[in-house]
Amino acid sequence: MSLLFSPIRLRGLECRNRVFVSPMCQYSSRDGMPNDWHLVHLGSRAVGGAGLVMTEAAAVSPQGRISPDDLGIWSDPHGEALGPIVRFIKGQGAAAGIQLAHAGRKASTAAPFKGGAAVPEGEGGWKAVAPSAVPFGPAYQTPHVLTPDEIEGVVAGFAAAAVRGRNAGFDLLEIHAAHGYLLHQFLSPLSNRREDAYGGSFDNRVRLTVAVARRVRAVLPDGLPVLVRISATDWAEGGWTPADSIELARRLKAEGVDMIDCSSGGLVPGVRIPTAPGYQSSFAADIRREAGIATAAVGLITSPEQAEHLLVSGQADAVLLAREMLRNPYWPLMAARRLKDDVRWPEQYERAK
Repeated sequence: MSLLFSPIRLRGLECRNRVFVSPMCQYSSRDGMPNDWHLVHLGSRAVGGAGLVMTEAAAVSPQGRISPDDLGIWSDPHGEALGPIVRFIKGQGAAAGIQLAHAGRKASTAAPFKGGAAVPEGEGGWKAVAPSAVPFGPAYQTPHVLTPDEIEGVVAGFAAAAVRGRNAGFDLLEIHAAHGYLLHQFLSPLSNRREDAYGGSFDNRVRLTVAVARRVRAVLPDGLPVLVRISATDWAEGGWTPADSIELARRLKAEGVDMIDCSSGGLVPGVRIPTAPGYQSSFAADIRREAGIATAAVGLITSPEQAEHLLVSGQADAVLLAREMLRNPYWPLMAARRLKDDVRWPEQYERAK
């Protein structure tokens, strides 16, 4: 058996293989509610053989959406609406995960295929929030600066969303602290100019992310794993660094986080990122080695041989595929064949095996 198609255990969850579907925004919700698109989009990846299928970023508050079309989990009806999708994913043998998120200063923008511009208040938009009054770019709002009480409300929002995710039947939760969204904005000195207990020193800047992880872990059963997605570097001078990520990973491990999902960038526009196949895998390798925590690699992973190499060489414990899964929902079934591994196909599709 290849390592890619060997099971992986995270706490009480065993995923049938190490091919994870990365969270990918679909911008197809109304008032944060999932619909038939989400059922078919996520369900087809489960039918396609992935070990874990994760939802797109689900906002923990209406204010935390990237766009008016984002998925949400800020109320009990949102969690209840996700239940049938979760049941279908799990019924195909895949684990179901949900990513909990808050967009911060990158909120209230149109979907990319609707132009991506800021959506003004009064036209379906809302006031964005952030650690400091520093907009993401010239076309974005100057955000409202969160007060300490409002920051505590963010922590409570993540915890409440985690409970709803648990009640919906999700096997795994991921906290989104990457790509320039709210938790990442607190982590990086490029976006966090605060002078209180949440800004300045490294200890202060990581305070919110660590608090969210602690509170989420506390409201979940011991057997339910928690992942955190981070941007391992801002790719910008004076910003968040790979060394910072290693230290954060150590602290998150101490809070009961089970795996670090290692991405990068997204905090500031216009940076030059040296994209190439597997360009972020070294971050996963360094965090895995130095922090002693399981990692998942993501970013331009497209071939079965490449994915297998990342695992066999000890760079990561799992791989996350995004665009490749959009191109081919059945990538895992094809990958297993390429690696000469025999995996179970859905009974309805066995005639094509």
